[in-house]
This record gives sequence, structure tokens and C-alpha cells, in this order.
Amino acid sequence: MKIYTYPSKSAETRLRAIEQRTTAFRKKDIAQVNRIVEDVRKHGDDAVIRYVNRFDAPRLDIGSLRVSDSEFKLAGRRMDRTFSRALNRAVKQITAFHKNQVQRSWIDTDRPGTMLGQLIHPVDSAGVYVPGGTSGQTPLVSSVLMGAIPAKIAGVDQVIMVTPPQKDGTIHPYLLVAARKVGVDAVFKMGSAWAIAALAYGTPTVPRVDVVVGPGNIYVTLAKKIVAGTVAIDMIAGPSEILVIADEEAKPEFVAADLLSQAEHDALSSAILITDSRAIAEKVAEATMNQCRKLSRRKIAEKSLSRFGAILVTPNLDTAMDLANRIAPEHLELQIRQPFDYLGRIRHAGAIFMGEYTPEPVGDYIAGPNHVLPTAGTARFSSALSVDHFVKKTSLIHYSRSAFHREAKDIIRLTDVEGLDAHGKSVQVRLDAQPKTQ
Repeated sequence: MKIYTYPSKSAETRLRAIEQRTTAFRKKDIAQVNRIVEDVRKHGDDAVIRYVNRFDAPRLDIGSLRVSDSEFKLAGRRMDRTFSRALNRAVKQITAFHKNQVQRSWIDTDRPGTMLGQLIHPVDSAGVYVPGGTSGQTPLVSSVLMGAIPAKIAGVDQVIMVTPPQKDGTIHPYLLVAARKVGVDAVFKMGSAWAIAALAYGTPTVPRVDVVVGPGNIYVTLAKKIVAGTVAIDMIAGPSEILVIADEEAKPEFVAADLLSQAEHDALSSAILITDSRAIAEKVAEATMNQCRKLSRRKIAEKSLSRFGAILVTPNLDTAMDLANRIAPEHLELQIRQPFDYLGRIRHAGAIFMGEYTPEPVGDYIAGPNHVLPTAGTARFSSALSVDHFVKKTSLIHYSRSAFHREAKDIIRLTDVEGLDAHGKSVQVRLDAQPKTQ
């Protein structure tokens, strides 16, 4: 990784290149995904199974698209004790965290004659997209937990999970065990854009949902973007990223390992170190190079670091915090002596990891907070996937006659300003109907 002194022209050029990094939506990809989505909308099951057979499981039929009870039972028998223990801990801790996000309906009667409030209801159904299980990918069990647990806590009646099948038409048993553990109501063997379209529009086999969440490749992301508005979505997520702020006491091997934990995701991932210590910068650069050589995904990590990695040496930690707010990273690690002293300086980050024994993977898997986080600077205005994504809020309004008369003239004046006569008349007709009473 190259070391830059900040502020400098070269550092600024590198930062801008990283900030402009995004998932490239090529015209041909957009056109292809539009065709797929429209095909599923028009032809339902026929389109879905055609894509499943073509890209994932050649012999799967529509009758086997939904995972059966016997498949769930077989998956359960194939589990080992260590996986079950880890899964149980993750579920318990993720559930406990998300329960704190639950909001309640409320009513306010402070103004005489009025009752105002907000009703909070869960959506009826939600779809959770889980990548992996085909083409050599490993099963992303954590995506099952992060999508389904907040939906269930919100009170969603029907949680549907979709994930691409393996070539033999099966779903990885770890995914099925996780799905059953967190109360997923049905699992369907389909992935990519056709799965998103099926969830958004529904088919005779796949129920239509109200919200679609979960990470995926460019085709999943584009499909979510296309159906947004027909259904709610969590976010348009880009490549993963990490920013580590380290001082002179940070352990170089820790920092290097954490940078690589994101660089190995894909070639568009970003890994940045900001430090006020030139010595730490040099040691981390060396440790990153040494550790990268031993990774199974070495080529991906090397490409990521070359294109979107950087080490910035700042005059002090205050400057580092300012840079962090500018970048608004998905994952921000504070590997500094007193991380809590600087917490108030951070305004924009998807998640903040404090201290040398809080690497980003603890948040990915088991700590409790959701790992579906805003990327590419969108932490400036958006938040992690949460219970809030699965609820809707309805305003509640009641006026007594006296309260209406007290405010009616002000309402009419505002309607006059906006030139909306019928709005004003709907108020005036009530004033004319009867005299003001207490």
C-alpha cells in the first residue's frame, strides 16, 4: 500500500479517486436486468424456473422451488455441534441488540381539543435475499440472521428467504438451519435479478412481499433499484469498505489484518488507514504485504488495495477524524489509545469499532448490530438495516369542534397563500355551518 502525507496534492488526488469509486452500472447490464425483471413480471413462474435452470440448477422444476420440510430436517441432521453453538450465540446477541430498536405507537393530547399521534405497524411480508451456495460461493449464514431477525422482531407475519441453489437443486444445509432457527417462513431456491422480481411482483408459487432486503451482486442491486417503489428496499449497496484510524500504539499486524478483511471481498473494495504516526504507516504497509501473500483470495485483495487502498499520515488525530467524516465509511475502526475520547467527533459512519480487540468481523457475525451498512459515502444520510426498515408509521389526527374553530382562520390563510381554494372551502364550510362553541 502506498503511503501519502496529508494534506498534499497526491493525497487529495488519491482520496478523490476512492470517493468516486462506485458500482459501475453498464448500459448493457441495466438493459439485461430490465428484461429479466419485466419477463418475471409478465410470465411469473415460467420465467423464474427458466432462469434458475439456465444459470443455477438445470434439473430443478417449479414444484421443487420451495424448500420442503424434509429438506429442512435433513439439513438439521447434518449440523455439527460447533456450528450450532456459534449460531446460537449469534442469534441471541443479534436478537438482543435489535429488540432495542422497537418503537411504540404514541398519542399526544397536550393541545386542548386535539389528539395527535403515530401508529406503528409492521409490513405484512418481507423478502430476505441471501447470496452464496452456488458457483463455488460459500453460504453466507450471517446474511440470513441480519435480514430475518429484525423483520421478525418488527412483527412481520411472513418472512420469505431466497437464495440461489447449488447445481443439484439443493440449498446449503447451514443456510437452512439458520433460516429455521430465526423463524423464516419459507425458503425459495432462486437468486439474482429473477428472485428480486419474483419477490416484488409475486408469482403463483412465490408470494409477493412488501420489503426486500439483503446484499447481492450487481444484478441483484440493479433489480432492487428497478423494483424500488413497487416494494421498499433497504439500500443500494456498493462494494465493501473499511477505514482504520490508528495511533503510535496500534499493533501493525492487527491493522493490516483488518484492512485485508475487506480488501478480499472484491476488486472494488476499499481499505484505508489514517494515522498520525509515520512509523505505524510503514509497519502496516509491510505487514499488509506480508499477510496478503498468504490469502486464498490474494489476487482480489491485491487488486483492491492497488486501486482503492491508501495509507494517509496526518499531522494529528483531529485531522484523521475530520477525514473520516468526509469519507463516511461503511466500517470505521478506532485503533487508538482512547477511542471513547474521540467518539463525539465522528458523525458519519455505518458502524464504529472501538479498540484493538474489536475488529470489523465481530460486527459481521456475532456482536449484535446489523452488518448491512451504507457504503460509498452514503453513511452521510443513511443507516444500517434495522427494525425500522420493516415497519411503517401512520399519522393519527383528531380535532374537537372548539379546536377546529381556534385554528381554522390560520388554515384558510395558508390555503390562500398556496392558491388552493378547495382546501380553504373545506374549512370554511364548517365555519359557516354553525357558530363557534366551546
